[in-house]
Amino acid sequence: MKVHHLRNATMVLEIANKVILIDPMLGEKGTAGPPFTLFRFKPKRNPIVDLPNNAMNIVEKTTHCLITHLHPDHLDKVGEDFLRNRQIPIICSLKDEPILKKRGLNVLKTVDYWKPTDFLDGKIQGIPAVHGYGFVAKPMGNVMGFYIEIPNEKSIYLSADTIYTDDVHKTLTQLKPEISVVACGTAQLDVFQPLLMRMDDILKFVKNAPNQVIANHLEAVNHCPTTRQQLKNEVSKMGLSDKIFIPNDGESKTF
Repeated sequence: MKVHHLRNATMVLEIANKVILIDPMLGEKGTAGPPFTLFRFKPKRNPIVDLPNNAMNIVEKTTHCLITHLHPDHLDKVGEDFLRNRQIPIICSLKDEPILKKRGLNVLKTVDYWKPTDFLDGKIQGIPAVHGYGFVAKPMGNVMGFYIEIPNEKSIYLSADTIYTDDVHKTLTQLKPEISVVACGTAQLDVFQPLLMRMDDILKFVKNAPNQVIANHLEAVNHCPTTRQQLKNEVSKMGLSDKIFIPNDGESKTF
């Protein structure tokens, strides 16, 4: 399996001769949406960085798309247009299907929580995700992580935008993914608690993951204060540096 990290949560998996695009935010810097904070962090239109130069060459090869949820930093207008114009087959949560179909997108398959569904000669199942600590998770809406098992490929857990929950723990310790992807930006609005794992929970995720971890959702949207360097420093203190891959935008790795 080859993993390409493009920007934020936008990734590409080359797996079983297929090219799977995940959460496509493909627009230029400042085009996906307004700032998510005005006071807590300096307001900048999102995304705050451009796609890396090699991104669209990789994206053009897309055969399938996985969407974890519908926030604009995971599916922007340019990403939506790309999927619609090419009628790329989409795999998504049962709850997101009506909206995506209404937007003219080609939903090939829907996934339910904890129910393995056929996918590329293997299986995919939905893993519950909670997009924030406390009250804020409710207005943030539905999010789904995915656990994918394809024969002769490493199993991968895309935890999506979530805090550390019993479901996340269960996935790491019982399903034992060979690769686990975690959103590390500790996103936060002007009010309420963080929308993503705080550093202590990120470190817990890395520690409890049975194998390699990939960090994403870093340094691409204005409400995510955690930097790659901060994360590197913290995992180093815990002696976990060898366990986590913290890619730069445009970086790839074969597992």
